[in-house]
Amino acid sequence: MAEGGWLHDTLQEAWRDYTLLLVIGLLLAAAVRSRASRSRRSRASMRGTAIFLLLHIASLPLLGYLAAGGHESYESWRLFSITLATFAGVTILLAILFDGILRGLRLEAPRLVQDMFAAGAYLVSGLFLLSAWGVNLGGLIATSAVLTAVIGFSLQDTLGNLMGGMALQAERSVRPGDWVKIGDVVGKVLEVRWRQTTLETRNWETVIVPNSFLVKNQFMVLGRRQGQPLQLRRAIEFNTDYRYSPAEVIRTVEEALRRAPIQSVAAEPLPDCVLFDLRGSFYTFRVRYYLTDLNRDDPIDSLVRNRIDVALRRAGIPLTMPAAAVFLTRESEKRRKRKAQDLDRTREEVLRRVQLFEKLSEEELDQLADGLRFSPFSSGEVMTRQGTEGHDLYLIHQGKVAVRVHAGGVETEVAQLGPGAFFGERSLMTGEMRSATTVALSDVVCYRLPKAELEGILKRRPELAEELAELLARRVNELDAHRQHLNSDAREQRVESDRRRLVSQIRDFFGL
Repeated sequence: MAEGGWLHDTLQEAWRDYTLLLVIGLLLAAAVRSRASRSRRSRASMRGTAIFLLLHIASLPLLGYLAAGGHESYESWRLFSITLATFAGVTILLAILFDGILRGLRLEAPRLVQDMFAAGAYLVSGLFLLSAWGVNLGGLIATSAVLTAVIGFSLQDTLGNLMGGMALQAERSVRPGDWVKIGDVVGKVLEVRWRQTTLETRNWETVIVPNSFLVKNQFMVLGRRQGQPLQLRRAIEFNTDYRYSPAEVIRTVEEALRRAPIQSVAAEPLPDCVLFDLRGSFYTFRVRYYLTDLNRDDPIDSLVRNRIDVALRRAGIPLTMPAAAVFLTRESEKRRKRKAQDLDRTREEVLRRVQLFEKLSEEELDQLADGLRFSPFSSGEVMTRQGTEGHDLYLIHQGKVAVRVHAGGVETEVAQLGPGAFFGERSLMTGEMRSATTVALSDVVCYRLPKAELEGILKRRPELAEELAELLARRVNELDAHRQHLNSDAREQRVESDRRRLVSQIRDFFGL
């Protein structure tokens, strides 16, 4: 036997079995699948295909040798080599079809459909190979019919789950990534397999649900509506007593919820508040909002509750308790005086930090302290908005506030204020529109001084307007003078000019 004849027959076998085409297909399938999926299942599938193809390639020299020598075992070894090539080729074609062509067309075949298609392809290929090996398929089918009936009867539950999985995939009733509620279980669909659907809950649990159960029973797909974004309506209840108008409560809460965005709360539809029930001693309200991140239901509920709580406290509307809960505290005159003294001390401490009021007497400071209004804000709330009307001065006791100016379509943060700072003095003294937007960077405890509290003092002592105007003019010009590098004479001239203008505005605004 000549060596050239052996090599010639080996190359002929490779050409006849499309070996080169299979190698190119394997490289293409590996590249496509590595981009489409990085799962261990995909990597194992490609390794198995490569092993089949390598065994096929390794058998080619043997086939060439047997063909050149005319050995009787040639046909058996050739069928074995074709079997290896066939199974490798089926896997390569499936990878190119599902991970290459369909993904390129932006079509995603469910895993169950891919598995069924692959099983059918392997079954058809196996039948052809069995026929090539000389197996009587007619007798095999007749024998397998009885065996199929026995297996079907014993595995009817498993087959029910299989058919249920096929129905779920065909109707796309539930898809990976959906949030579903089955009984008391709420979870995110991880995958729909042949036998079961796998859920992952917020409690870090994995729940396995048989597909037949989903087909036979009712379940809810959360947050999904035709043609709408993924979002789920949540409801939070709270109570107030009958001393406060429901219209006032609803207006206060809705304004707080809509004034500034809350993380993972949909902007449309807007959060709303409704009077939900009338109880024996209190109103029950329900706040409804739409959650966009279904994995963070409790944390976002907490943010919304906090926004409701501080809005009601700022408006002086306390939450109420059920009438059956009775708390007894011995309220003595001494205790009442101590609480009042602590409150007065806090207010006076906050007022004394304000340079604007350093010309006021002790009696006048006490009068202003009595008029301070407790005004808490939660993180992210807008406290004042640029361009709006407001005649109140805000004095920060705790927390941090950002000052932002909107100009040319861009909002820029120009300063941050902390405990002891104040803002809104120009609106309080002259009635000007707000010149900046202030936003709470953390939970903020502050006090609000209305115009009416200062008005009484100015009417009794009109000359105080000039002193306040001078202090206000100096505060306004401090930053501008520093930026423009003005000398002391130029600075004083500007302060005097602003003082005269501010005196006129203050007198007009307070009717002095």
